[in-house]
Amino acid sequence: MNKTQNHSDAMNAENFNFYTLCKVIQTIRQTRSTNGKIQAFAEYLRRLPSDRDLHLAAQFTAEGAFEEVSGKRASVGSRTSALAAAKFCEIDYDLVFKPCRTATGSSSETIERLMNNIPEAIEKRVPGNLTLEQVDEIFDQLYAVSSRADKEKILWETWSRMTPVEIKYFIRMLSQGSLRIGFETRSVVAAIAKAFKKKREDVRYAHMITGSIGKTAVLAKHNQLDEARFKLFHPLSFMLASPIESRSVDHIEQYVAEEKFDGMRAQVHVKENTVQIFSRDLNDITRSFPEIVSFFIERKMPATVFDGEICVYKDDTILPFQLLQKRMGIKKPGKKILEKYPVLFIAYDLLFTDGKPIFDLKLPGRRKLLEKLSKKHRLPTSVQFEISGNDDIEYLFNRALRHGNEGLMLKHKESKYEYGQRRKSWLKVKKPGGSFDTVVMYAHAGSGKRGGTYSDFTLGISVKEDERYEEEFIPIGKAYGGYTDEELKKINQRVKELTVERYGPTLGLIPKLVVEIEFDDIQVNRRTKAGYTLRLPRLKAIRWDLGPEDVDTLKTVEKMYQEKLQQERLTQDKNPSFEF
Repeated sequence: MNKTQNHSDAMNAENFNFYTLCKVIQTIRQTRSTNGKIQAFAEYLRRLPSDRDLHLAAQFTAEGAFEEVSGKRASVGSRTSALAAAKFCEIDYDLVFKPCRTATGSSSETIERLMNNIPEAIEKRVPGNLTLEQVDEIFDQLYAVSSRADKEKILWETWSRMTPVEIKYFIRMLSQGSLRIGFETRSVVAAIAKAFKKKREDVRYAHMITGSIGKTAVLAKHNQLDEARFKLFHPLSFMLASPIESRSVDHIEQYVAEEKFDGMRAQVHVKENTVQIFSRDLNDITRSFPEIVSFFIERKMPATVFDGEICVYKDDTILPFQLLQKRMGIKKPGKKILEKYPVLFIAYDLLFTDGKPIFDLKLPGRRKLLEKLSKKHRLPTSVQFEISGNDDIEYLFNRALRHGNEGLMLKHKESKYEYGQRRKSWLKVKKPGGSFDTVVMYAHAGSGKRGGTYSDFTLGISVKEDERYEEEFIPIGKAYGGYTDEELKKINQRVKELTVERYGPTLGLIPKLVVEIEFDDIQVNRRTKAGYTLRLPRLKAIRWDLGPEDVDTLKTVEKMYQEKLQQERLTQDKNPSFEF
């Protein structure tokens, strides 16, 4: 009897190990219907025998190797995994692995296929029915080591005890992001609710205040969701805004307006001498902004959680977001950086105070408490404006632009803090930061409702007369929507005609299909060939009338970026958008 047969026999009995979880994940990936995916995972969760297995299964599927609130990261990049896999399979990384990855379009898919087909890799593996807890211990081992050699040793030892499908999802869990199976955290929440017959909103609320999808699953199983407790210094899901043009608004007077600051959304948790700052993607960014930490420590505040914006602020003026970028990612900024790009946190909402969360308090109630704290501790706080019609919105919008801000936020007076939701309670009024005519360089296969079509596109700008480059076009961003179904059909027909290369789910195209895109802003990004990326690019129009010779150039991008930096801004000592 061979090794594979032994493993297959072990699976005949219901065995809730890591292999079983990976097979369920694979089934979910192959299921088109969202409800079908939720049903499959709910049935699996319901059958899990122990609370620990339930916790880990939910965590691995929704969050990856570590809980978001743990602050842990494995730091095993795709290159580390790829090099380790090439050595494990005894193949040349450049000559064999990289072409295979190009063909599949995915490093983890490539590794799975190699493990299935390379004799040397098959011979080295004896599947060991690893439990979820054993895999959790392996993730901790990877977290504890720093050298590539140590990480590679652990990976080899682990893979020798896994099947190919386990190896694929083990690698994806290490990335701490989506498993790329069309099943995100909200679907895991729905599956937990279905598995244990709970209201989805109750499960979502417990997950939000505990910060742990695994703990939430266990609470749901034992009918203890009402025992979920908020824990200070773990990030909460942010309330989101919808574009005003995507929502019909009948009674605009029921909203108040605030300027939408040209900064970075952040959440500040503070209790006396302890301060933590979290970004919109729930990462701890405290060390990057020591002056904000000092600001709050000086005020000796009680336990409080603020929602607001970090802005570069100098000479009574909010400076461009591009300057804030020079602070982002620097874990310990030096004196020169701190002096050149000083930052300020402007609070515009309150989530926790007086020992309790206040999400269910309506906006005026939260605002009253925020203003009370602001007055007592002298905190920068957004200014709110009453509005009665479109004329008010137009006036305040233009005023916000003169401040250099992005536009307006309209907030419904009766709204609660709808964490993680994007509804009509908050609306954003913005205008595009600009637009470019670009050429489609690559087409990527869509997923979900867009499955079977090419709906995601890498867009390029012209550098054919730029002495810094040998290519004719280089990427400037990606666009994922903005077209009708009929337009998408025409695009896909043209994509077929222009395809010259295939990289798994990605097609390389002859650069002839021109589209106009609009975007919110231009950002410096030295990791890209262009040196810039576009913030929130989206398709504005398919320019069937234009050819590749009409595409905008990198020099146009650079010129627009400089113009934005040099734009004159209204100072806060005249018509302020926030107050101390």
